[in-house]
Amino acid sequence: MRVRRRTASGRRHRLPPRRRGSVAHRRARERAPRRPGRSAGARRASEEPARLREPTDRGGPSRGLRAGSGRDRVRGTPPSERLRIVVIGPLRYPLRQPHAGGLEAMVWDRVQQLRQRGHEVTLCAVQGSDFLEGSPPEFVMPGVQWLSDADASDTDYPVGYVKRASRSLENALAYIRRHDDRFDVIDNHCLQGPPIAAAASLGVPVVTTLHTPPLPEMLAAHAASIGSTQRFLAVSAHTARAWRQHGVHAEVMPNSVDLDRWPLGKGGDALVWSGRIVPEKGTHLAIDAARMTGRTLVVAGRIGDRDYFDQQVAPRLGGDVRYVGPLPQAELADLVGRSACALVTPLWDEPFGLVIPEALATGTPVVAFDAGGVGESIAPLPSALVPPGDVRALAEAASHAASLGSAHPETRWLTRRTAERRFDAQGRAHALEQLFRQVVDESTTMEISA
Repeated sequence: MRVRRRTASGRRHRLPPRRRGSVAHRRARERAPRRPGRSAGARRASEEPARLREPTDRGGPSRGLRAGSGRDRVRGTPPSERLRIVVIGPLRYPLRQPHAGGLEAMVWDRVQQLRQRGHEVTLCAVQGSDFLEGSPPEFVMPGVQWLSDADASDTDYPVGYVKRASRSLENALAYIRRHDDRFDVIDNHCLQGPPIAAAASLGVPVVTTLHTPPLPEMLAAHAASIGSTQRFLAVSAHTARAWRQHGVHAEVMPNSVDLDRWPLGKGGDALVWSGRIVPEKGTHLAIDAARMTGRTLVVAGRIGDRDYFDQQVAPRLGGDVRYVGPLPQAELADLVGRSACALVTPLWDEPFGLVIPEALATGTPVVAFDAGGVGESIAPLPSALVPPGDVRALAEAASHAASLGSAHPETRWLTRRTAERRFDAQGRAHALEQLFRQVVDESTTMEISA
């Protein structure tokens, strides 16, 4: 007989049977069917977003004090448990170093971690991305091409690009429909709507991570997909609450960092600011605060808004403020690890703020505007939160953090330990594997002998 699953709305939803060889097929043969638990979509809007559980810190020596690559610490996944995963990346910039932003860095790390753990990961991303070897041509998305650097923007697209990208994305989804027996789960990080809207028809379960405040196109796609069994993750409880107000229920899975790529640093005297140079990141206020402290500030990152850089950032450069451009991950980690304090200055509802755990992993304390989900990522003293936009409070907290770190070098090790406990990519990958397997099990229509 065929076992059907009910959706969160109570309607019966019939999914195509899984093909032989898939994880779902193997697991269905190993155990009797069980009724899935209540999905994230069935939660009441008044409930606090659920946090996915992951392995706790087991003690032992700090990874920051131990040599060895991440690969040395990865346990191989048994062949019967290996997943065939499609990762759909964001469609604006390639996934490669130097990373265009935190979203691109996070997805790049995700692919790397899952492959190291033995899973078969097929990437759908913008041309020029790493990891596209072996991807079908349909999974290579067109890149954004501007007429000049002055036209480049993180908020707009060149004329005609959106239609081209949408057609390419639809072609990729059509490929998945035709070859649904080749994939077990879709790990979606795209900020466009088609993967969400098409979830019910793909034949492969979809898990979408919400990296931003609610976006109209994604909300419309969710409304059109009522009845599907897809799952949503949010990078912070703040982000989950924002989407829940629009009827999208997500479990919380914060971003993580590869601790081997962000080693414990020795610290230094200068302050550091890193990230996309756009108005909502408040680079100019970090410069103003740094000057109040009397310390040098090093600014690293890609210019995402040329007008903002020319009008607000460039005039403030010089003397004790130096701009070094976008850096490859290893160079950026070295810079942050040689700093006294990292400044984080969001002027919008920051969904997460990946630069925070990156800095903490190097032992460098963070002083940040308390905006959006930032407060969920910050570490104890000497790190600190200050009111959004309060430059003087930012300067005072940065001076205190830098002085405390200089007087008590052990605070760097303690800061690193916070990152190890809360943001280790290995622990997060394990939790993600468990979620993916649960989703595969729940989405399977099993044929069972009567």
